[in-house]
Amino acid sequence: MALTACVGAGSETPAVAAPVIWSEAPSSEALVIWSEAPTPQPTPTADEPTPEPSVEATRAPVETTKSAAPAPATSAAPSVKAGPSTAKAGTTLNQLPGIPVKGRAPKTGYERSLFGSGWKDPDRNGCDARNDMLRRDLTGIAVKPGTNGCVVTSGVLSDPFTGKRIDFVRGQGTSTKVQIDHVVALSDAWQKGAQKMTEEQRVAFANDPLNLLAVDGPSNASKGDSDAASWLPPNKSFRCSYVARQTAVKAKHGLWMTKAEHEATKRIITTQCPNQAIPAG
Repeated sequence: MALTACVGAGSETPAVAAPVIWSEAPSSEALVIWSEAPTPQPTPTADEPTPEPSVEATRAPVETTKSAAPAPATSAAPSVKAGPSTAKAGTTLNQLPGIPVKGRAPKTGYERSLFGSGWKDPDRNGCDARNDMLRRDLTGIAVKPGTNGCVVTSGVLSDPFTGKRIDFVRGQGTSTKVQIDHVVALSDAWQKGAQKMTEEQRVAFANDPLNLLAVDGPSNASKGDSDAASWLPPNKSFRCSYVARQTAVKAKHGLWMTKAEHEATKRIITTQCPNQAIPAG
């Protein structure tokens, strides 16, 4: 699946053997890298149970300055036995059955430009989605003067994919350490329903904060346009939130899952998050 510090997005593969690079505005700024880098990964195996906090379905309000801000916001969830018969309303297990299960549609006709050119400003706060995500997910940020607090020049990311600390510094050769990932990659979305979307709907999908995360650049590249059946974050403690967010995104935008993806998502929630009711967006 697949924004450089600009990262990455959900991650896809047009002929995307390497991340597709988009130029940021102004042209003097570092390149924006979207999360569409194709690198098929082997299907992960089930791991030991690891409780994981939930994922908020909406982006937390963004501040122009802060000394510390939480990484992707999470909230405590009530304990519940994770079984189909006990799935509570509003949880991933409750939401999962409502997502259609179909085969992958042909990738024919896919182009990154079909989801819009560059980052947009979906909430109309004057800042593009990339910088909004950096301000939301990084702590100790600094912003560029004269940009109304929009353009992030530095900050610290507690990377959800690896669990490591990444010091972000905006610039040529450094911005790519942090990318904006499309949790549900654009190419994956194209093959699972987005072909039927209008252009406006696809642009909204590509800039939806629910579908965006600031993450480690190399990990984002390795994900490519994979779904949960073929790629999971190396950081096991984040996997519950990761598949919960993918489920919420697909439910929100009317996309489907393959049988393997659906089964992998259910397996992760029921075996690795047995003591949690994971909110589904």
